[in-house]
Amino acid sequence: MSILRFRPEIWSAVLLEATRTALVFSSDLVCNHDYEGDITEMGDVVHISSIGDPTVSAYAKGDTITYEDLPDAGQTMPIDQAQKFAFKVDDIDKRQARGSVMSEAMQRAAYRLAKANDAYVAGLYTGVNAANAIATTSITTGDLAYTGLLNLGIKLDEADAPEDGRYAVVPPWYYGLLLNNDKFVRADASGTTDGLRNGRVGMVDNMTVVKSNQCVNVTGDDYIVQAGSNRAISFAFQINETEALRLQTTFADAVRGLQLYGVKLVRPDGIATLTASKT
Repeated sequence: MSILRFRPEIWSAVLLEATRTALVFSSDLVCNHDYEGDITEMGDVVHISSIGDPTVSAYAKGDTITYEDLPDAGQTMPIDQAQKFAFKVDDIDKRQARGSVMSEAMQRAAYRLAKANDAYVAGLYTGVNAANAIATTSITTGDLAYTGLLNLGIKLDEADAPEDGRYAVVPPWYYGLLLNNDKFVRADASGTTDGLRNGRVGMVDNMTVVKSNQCVNVTGDDYIVQAGSNRAISFAFQINETEALRLQTTFADAVRGLQLYGVKLVRPDGIATLTASKT
């Protein structure tokens, strides 16, 4: 090979960061983490204790009072989901890349685990109470998008869902329509001094609105818009194992990890859904 034709290969010390979608379904905004406790292995069960409502009845002077046993309304949340990762980084690759390959790989693995969690939680919408599910609706303007969220809020109100911790998760195209509605965008038009002032995209009817690519695509151009209280979904997880090891059969380092988790829609009346159609 002629030395004049030789071109050395340049390996950048800066690794290209992977594109990452926003993860909101498994966050504290949508889920509560009240029951995580100690998760040790696949098949563990988290017991969620609660009691039923006492009976209220009329009373007249002299009536004999009887005392009832309160019914047990407890639920269980099985830790029945597991995700793993396992990868190796060859010594030669580490020297050529020069950047912090192992650190970046670990970050990407952690993100992939979180994304799997997010997708699983997003799929729980199918457990919503039938009365809280709004059928397929054409959402083609900012006004329709805004009204859709108001209708979800009404469903939550009618179901006596908690007022605190309310949220709504919309796909990016739905959010784009909201930006064309003054009541959503302009603080003065919405009747509040708080507008779009932070990473969360806004407020509608006491609901913090966030956007996510994880909103379920039901079919074609129909997507699930979900609203609710973060008391409705319980999420428990634990990184059960993370091990770094030196491989014996090659010159490489390896890392493997295992995550265990369980998710339960403990209050099906605490969420509301709208099947929103682009057309």
